Amino acid sequence: MKGQEVRDLSDVELRTREHELADELFHLRLRRATSQLPNPMKVRQTKRDLARVKTVLRQRTKP
Repeated sequence: MKGQEVRDLSDVELRTREHELADELFHLRLRRATSQLPNPMKVRQTKRDLARVKTVLRQRTKP
């Protein structure tokens, strides 16, 4: 997910996306721990997407 795509989302959509990504990251970490993860780069990408969403949410709440 690109930065501009994240900025174009509404606050409600960002909150929803944040929860989805956090849940996905949890499951990816579980699968990585049990050696059932075919693409380990998916963990890194999910973490970065989650960070982008959190950054935009934080920027919008600051005065």
